[in-house]
Amino acid sequence: MSIKEQLLNKIAKKEIIVGVVGLGYVGLPLAVEKAKAGYKTIGFDIQPQKVDMVNQGINYIGDVVDTELNQLVARGMLSATNDFSFISDVDFVAIAVPTPLDNYQQPDIRYVRDSAIAIAKYMKRGSMIVLESTTYPGTTEELLLPILEEGSGLKCGKDFYLAFSPERVDPGNLRHQTKNTPKVVGGVGKDATEVIAAMYRNVVDGGIFEASSPKIAEMAKILENTYRNVNIGLINELAILCNKMDIDIWEVIEAAKTKPFGFTPFYPGPGLGGHCIPLDPYYLSWKAREYGFHTSMIEASMMVNDKMPEYTVERASKILNRFKKALNGAKILVLGVAYKQDIDDYRESPAIRVIDEFRKAGAEVEYYDPYINAYKEKGQIIIGLSELNAEKLKSADLVVITTAHTKIDYEFVQKNAKAIFDTKNAMKNVKKRENIELL
Repeated sequence: MSIKEQLLNKIAKKEIIVGVVGLGYVGLPLAVEKAKAGYKTIGFDIQPQKVDMVNQGINYIGDVVDTELNQLVARGMLSATNDFSFISDVDFVAIAVPTPLDNYQQPDIRYVRDSAIAIAKYMKRGSMIVLESTTYPGTTEELLLPILEEGSGLKCGKDFYLAFSPERVDPGNLRHQTKNTPKVVGGVGKDATEVIAAMYRNVVDGGIFEASSPKIAEMAKILENTYRNVNIGLINELAILCNKMDIDIWEVIEAAKTKPFGFTPFYPGPGLGGHCIPLDPYYLSWKAREYGFHTSMIEASMMVNDKMPEYTVERASKILNRFKKALNGAKILVLGVAYKQDIDDYRESPAIRVIDEFRKAGAEVEYYDPYINAYKEKGQIIIGLSELNAEKLKSADLVVITTAHTKIDYEFVQKNAKAIFDTKNAMKNVKKRENIELL
C-alpha cells in the first residue's frame, strides 16, 4: 500500500495524530476543531504560559468556547508542549505562527523558518506538513521545502506531503469561524493536495477548494486582504475629500449601498489593524520587486491607510481649535484600542498609533476599552480606565471614538462629553448630535 493510500485510510479511520505549531488566534481554534473532529491533537508553542494554560483547559482566545477546550483537554484529545521532539508522534502538522514585518517593512519569516527547522528534525516518513501562516507567494516551495528535505533526509512527494492552506480567521465574527469557513489547499503535487484536502474535509464544513499549487493558494490569501486594503484606502481618501467638500461620507456610502449590483460597501476609519490587512500588501510588494514589478495601486492605498492615524489627530486638533483649545495640553479620552469592534485583539491597532500621535503633540491621553484593560506598546504597559463614568467624560476636552464597540453606551457618552470625534460612525443611532463630528 502506498503512502497516499495509507494516509487516506488513517484519515478515514481517524487514526491520524495532529500537531499544530503556534497556539495563537489561528492555531488554538484550529487545534480545537481538529480535536473536536476526533483527531488526537498536540499543540506546540514556544511560550510556556500558553502551553500551561492549554494543558489546564484555560482558554485565552475569544473564538474558542471555554467549555469545549476544557472538555477536550480532560478527555485527552488535546494537549500542548514546547518540546518539539513530540513531532515524531504526529502525522499531520499545521504551522500557524506569526509572520510580521521587520523594521524596514519587509517580511519577517523567522518564525516560519524556525518552525520548519524544528519540525524537520523529528518528522517521519508519511508526514503531512501544511503552512497556514499568511506569507508571500513562493514561501512553501522556496523556503519550507528545502528546509524540510535537508533537515529530515526525506523527499517531498515521495516520503512526505507538503501544502499551503491559508488561515481565514476573522476574530469576533460570530457567523464565520474556523469550522464553517471554506479552506483553500494547494499542495506540492496532486497527491499532496488530495491527501491534505481529505484531512481538512473531515474537520471543516465550509468546503475545500483544491488549488493547483501552493503559489495559487498563497496568492489567493494575499489577494483577499489586498482587495480589502485597496478598497479601504479608496474610501479613506474619499472621506478626506468629502470632509473638505462638507459632504457626509457615511451618508454617501448608505446611498451607494442601495445599488443592488456592482458595489460593495467599505468604511473609513482611523487606519487599519489586525495581523493581515495592514501587512499582506507589504509581502506582495516585497515579492513583486524580485520580478522588477512596482505595485503602484497597492502601494498608493497603503500610503493612504498608513496616514490615517495622523489625519485623525489633525482633525481632532481642528475640533479643539474651535473651542479655543490647543492640542498641546488638551485632555483626550480615546474610546477603544482593539483593532475592530467587540474583540480583545489590539495587534497593529490604529487606535494605538492615534494615542501615540496625541502624546507626541503634548496631549494628555487616557483610554477606555471594555475588552482591553491594558496593552503593551514599545516595552511599556499602558493601563486603561476601569470604567467609563460621567466625570471622566466631562473632564475630557475631546472624546475620540476609534473602535465601535457595541458594549459602550453612546447615549451616555453624548450626554456627558463636551465634544466627540467619531471616526467609526459608532454613534449613528444617537439622536442628539450637535457635539458629534464624524471622520
